[in-house]
Amino acid sequence: MTDWIIEERAWDDLDGAALRAAQRAELDARYGSDDHEPGGPPSGDDIDLFLVATAGGGPVGCGALRHLDATSAEVKRMYVVPDARGTGVATAILRGLEDAALARGWTTLRLETGTEQPDAQRFYRREGYHEIPLFGVYAGSALSVCYERALRR
Repeated sequence: MTDWIIEERAWDDLDGAALRAAQRAELDARYGSDDHEPGGPPSGDDIDLFLVATAGGGPVGCGALRHLDATSAEVKRMYVVPDARGTGVATAILRGLEDAALARGWTTLRLETGTEQPDAQRFYRREGYHEIPLFGVYAGSALSVCYERALRR
């Protein structure tokens, strides 16, 4: 599957909401509870960009950016449905987020993933992100692992 379309959507887009709900269900199962997200969840009020990937008419992945400061943003809600994993769609979504960040003048992307998400940790390391100390609301979290990447044009 490489015939996906990635486009910017509103945070409350139905496909995007369905993807975020699927992600939440998967993480609840991995962590054994629904108490695995430090801080408040992202919302339409604090997300600057939301991308949704579709293939064959249905949603297959998503990712978002939340502005942090003058030069950086946080990657939020990266998710790909299990059937589309390994197809390259996650990398395409991440590159779309990186391009959008650079277009906004943000040269650093940070993100948080969890200790029970070794697949996500491998993905981000493979894509050029390096582990950093826990930042912001993640500081002190026993469930968080944070990463960062300096972006270049």
